[in-house]
Amino acid sequence: MDKIPKQIRGVIKDSYPYIKQLNPAQKAVIESGYLEDDSNYIIAIPTASGKTVLGVMVALQSIFKGGKAIYTAPLISIQNEKIAEFKKFEKHGIKVGRNPSSSDLSVMVFESFDSLTRFSWDSLREVDTIIIDEFHMIGEFTRGPTLECAITRAKLINPSIKIVALSATLNNMEEIENWLNAKVVEDDYRPVPLNKEVLNTEMFNSQNKNDVVVKIVEKSIEEDSQVLSFVSTRRFTESLAEYAGKKISKKLNNNEKKKFKEVSNKILEVPKSKGSNPTSTCLRLGECCENGTAFHHAGIFNEQKEIIEEEFRNGNILMISATPSLMYGVNLPSRSVIIRDYTRWTSQGLQTIPVFDYEQMSGRAGRPLYDDVGYSYLIAKSLDEAYELQDKYINGNIENTTSKLIENKDAILRQIIAQIVSNLSKNADELQDFFNETFYGYQMMNDPYMKEFADVSLKYEIENSIEFLIVNGIVQPTPDGLKVTKFGDLIAKSNYKVETAVKLKEYGNNIDDFDLNKVIYALSSTPDLPLISFKGKRSKDPVREKLSSLGIFTTNIGNPEATTVSLIEWINERNEFEIENAYHVYSASTRRSAYEASILIKFFKDILEINGHYSYSQQLDILSARLYYGIKKDLIPLIVSIKHLGRKKARTIIKTFGDDLREYTEKDFEKIEGIGSKLSKRIRDYANP
Repeated sequence: MDKIPKQIRGVIKDSYPYIKQLNPAQKAVIESGYLEDDSNYIIAIPTASGKTVLGVMVALQSIFKGGKAIYTAPLISIQNEKIAEFKKFEKHGIKVGRNPSSSDLSVMVFESFDSLTRFSWDSLREVDTIIIDEFHMIGEFTRGPTLECAITRAKLINPSIKIVALSATLNNMEEIENWLNAKVVEDDYRPVPLNKEVLNTEMFNSQNKNDVVVKIVEKSIEEDSQVLSFVSTRRFTESLAEYAGKKISKKLNNNEKKKFKEVSNKILEVPKSKGSNPTSTCLRLGECCENGTAFHHAGIFNEQKEIIEEEFRNGNILMISATPSLMYGVNLPSRSVIIRDYTRWTSQGLQTIPVFDYEQMSGRAGRPLYDDVGYSYLIAKSLDEAYELQDKYINGNIENTTSKLIENKDAILRQIIAQIVSNLSKNADELQDFFNETFYGYQMMNDPYMKEFADVSLKYEIENSIEFLIVNGIVQPTPDGLKVTKFGDLIAKSNYKVETAVKLKEYGNNIDDFDLNKVIYALSSTPDLPLISFKGKRSKDPVREKLSSLGIFTTNIGNPEATTVSLIEWINERNEFEIENAYHVYSASTRRSAYEASILIKFFKDILEINGHYSYSQQLDILSARLYYGIKKDLIPLIVSIKHLGRKKARTIIKTFGDDLREYTEKDFEKIEGIGSKLSKRIRDYANP
């Protein structure tokens, strides 16, 4: 720590008291001149080796020199985690927030950083340093193109900005180093050594991979440690947690049973607090927790996820089974990681996971400050398969990181709109100049096999994209070059996909009569609404029958249709328990989907209005409110006016007292369960303004 400036050292010691000295990887970074040098840097060290603190140091250095810093992360969950962590710096006079216009250190997701480079140039020019966490996601299909284009624009708008990329080790590091014009510090030190193994069912005289998982969990119990298991689907997370829980429950002592029962009760209280009986998924999760296991996926309540994560950190859950999305989520390490499934479903069918993803999941093993070793277990069905997996995942190299910009059609469309709306590009040639500066452009121009065709290929993509944008009224040619239309400006200022905007515009142009059920179906058919999925292979007929009764006829019954029906039931005040039982869906996702739909409705309303259609504006406002609160139309005034009332209590008030509440007293309202003196006063004030 002696080589770190005194002021920075003071903040680090105060905020991270467990750091007594730098580990070898951190020392290697500091000794490279990282804090003194204005160059861009790529810090590539293993998971849990202290990358965040290194990012913090360079951010603090900029701030103490009178500047500002941005810390970017791929997910909102990581953003929230980092803001909570960095809030400790505020006692040292450092303002922490989500936007550099009002913060010294701002934590932003990639999409917000991208928006900053398009619309807030003055704020961006005040930033001296940007730290990019999980930088290896630049090769990921969804967020990678956003990140690489945001970096490219940031360098154009603020050439003096220092970029620090925090990353896992990448195979083609030299290529990325040259594109970013950065210095690279790589180190393989890991504070908790990681032991990787491939196990197979034959070793355990079984044909079931779940039996191998159980053996590992039982061994972990003996060692007073925990297990994180990765499987390929939601259904498998549940079946594995249930299977393992029933096996290990026989070995639990009374104290453990009591502890796990308390966790189970917390899980089951979540739906009750929302006015719903526990769904079958909740009951299954509660039963698993009672046996010391849990499953974690998008089909359970957010509050239940938080309980699982917190109780796992506290040692009150022995095993979590999760989908691979958790590898990029919250910080949830364990002593042992099991990768039961090394395949997953993609748009191209069943595919084996990349070596890079295997490394990311394995990297969760071993808790700094708690474990002296971490274990990663990949499970095969046979000895022959185990040898193959050993060669590919343990002895093999991770894949090259490649740009997905051109593969992601929405990304290139949005970035063209971004360049035009920002006045950075006015024609196809200027757009081509910009894309040549991206990671994609660098890779194309420096690939000896692609270089000859790079310009022609990129020009073709740009011209096709421009034609699409013009045809759909998003961009228009003018004597001064390409300009965005009002519709294009609306898309640019949103985070919605171009496909979503175009679909909603086309739907709006063809509305003959307002049908809220069909509007909800139109929203559910866009790529931006989080979908509510079916549970397993149970009958989809109830969804089909409900849609038919509403005049919506379709041959395909999938998640968009399940979402449509769930949201229609939601605004008719049915709860999650009723929705799940009626339609066999993961109804815990309903509130999130309804919230996003309520916002998407406003986007749809804006699209209609910029095209001169105002006749449905009021009805869309009403539908947005109904989706947000999950209520019928008659409750809107009551719910909107009275804070913290909730739909269940609001409906009880109307059933008990009718629409006219003026003659009733606060004591009358307090007779309703859940209404106390403060809430009853607000109701009384509403009734008698």
